[in-house]
Amino acid sequence: MNAPFKEKIRNTFDYLHTHPEISWEEKNTTTYIQNTLEKAGCRVQTFNDCTGVIGDYGNFSGDVPIIGIRADIDALWQKVDGELQANHSCGHDAHMTMVLGVLWKIREDEQLKDNIGIRFIFQPAEEVGAGALKMVEKGAAEEIDYLYGIHLRPIQETANGFASPSILHGATGSLAFEIKGDDAHGARPHLTHNAIEIGNHILNALNTIHLNPSIAHSIKVTKFHSGGKNLNIIPGSASIGLDLRSQTNELMKELHDRVKEILQTTSDLYGVPIEVTKDYGIAAAEVSEEAQDYAHRAIVNVLGEDKVDPPLVTPGGDDFHFYTIKKPQLKATMVGLGCDLKPGLHHPDMEFEKDSLFNGIEILTEIVKLHSRKEG
Repeated sequence: MNAPFKEKIRNTFDYLHTHPEISWEEKNTTTYIQNTLEKAGCRVQTFNDCTGVIGDYGNFSGDVPIIGIRADIDALWQKVDGELQANHSCGHDAHMTMVLGVLWKIREDEQLKDNIGIRFIFQPAEEVGAGALKMVEKGAAEEIDYLYGIHLRPIQETANGFASPSILHGATGSLAFEIKGDDAHGARPHLTHNAIEIGNHILNALNTIHLNPSIAHSIKVTKFHSGGKNLNIIPGSASIGLDLRSQTNELMKELHDRVKEILQTTSDLYGVPIEVTKDYGIAAAEVSEEAQDYAHRAIVNVLGEDKVDPPLVTPGGDDFHFYTIKKPQLKATMVGLGCDLKPGLHHPDMEFEKDSLFNGIEILTEIVKLHSRKEG
C-alpha cells in the first residue's frame, strides 16, 4: 500500500473513532458512510426507519458470484475517564475503516468490477444484538452468495500479524425478570414474601442446573435490585438480570428452558408473580467450510502460512451469525484479526496496533479477488 492510501485509512479511522454513536443512534455515521460509498461509485440504499447503509459495487446482473462484506457501526455507552459517553471500545471503528479500505482497493482494479458483485453492509446495533436481524429484514442478505466479516481479536486469543479464517462465537442470552410482590412492615414478615429471599432461592436453583460439561456454558447474575432507603420495610419486589452463554445454539435453548422452568416453579411455590421483562440473545456461529477455506487461503496469500491461526473459539457473541441463521443458504465466516489488542474488548481504554488495519484490508480484498477468479 502506498503512503497516500495509508494516510487515507488512518484519517478515516481517526474520524470514526472520534465520532462514536450508540446503537440505533448512528445517524451521523450512516450519513458519513453513505457519502463515502456514493463518492466511490456504489449504488447506495438507506432506510427511513433505521440507521445503517448498503452499498453495491460491481456486477449484479451476470453469472458471477455476489459477495457481501459486513461491518458493524455502533459504539458502546460506558464510563471513560470518569464520564459516561459513547466509546468505540469493541473495534467497530476499525471494522468500518477496513471495509471502506476494501472498496477503495477494489476500485483500483477496473476489470474486477465486471467479474464479481460486492455488497458492503454497514450494520447498526450489533451491541444490542438486533442490527443483523433488521438488515436481513431490509433485504441485505438477498442476492449474495457469500458473506464475510472481520473482528479485532484480543491479545489473549491471537498475536499481532496473525489471523484466523473463522471466529466460533458462542450463543449469548440476556434475561431480566421482576418479582412483583407487596412490601410489608419489618415487624410483620408474615404479611409478605421477602423478594430478596425469593431472588436468593432462584439464584440457588440456577446453581443446580447441570448440562453437558463437554460444551462450555454459564449463567451469571448481572443485576439484583431490591429494597430502598427505609430499612424497616420488607421489599416485596425485586429486579434481577442474568447473562447466559453457551458454545452451541442447541445447548443455549436447553439452558434457557431450564431458567424459565425455575422462574415458573418459584412463582408457584411462593404465590408471587414473576414477570420476564427482557429476553433476547445472539446465535452461536454457523460457519461455512467453503467460506472459511476462502478466508484461509486469503490469509496465507497475504500473511503467509505460518501466520494462520486455527478457528478461534470464544464465549463472546456477535449478531453477524443471524445472517446465516435466517438465510441458511448463505455461506459465511468472520475473520479474526490479530492486532495486539489490550487490555481487552469493551474495556474503556482498549487499544490496538493501528497498522493491523492494513492486514485486514489486504485479507478481505484477497478474498474478493479469489472469488472473482472462481478458484475453489
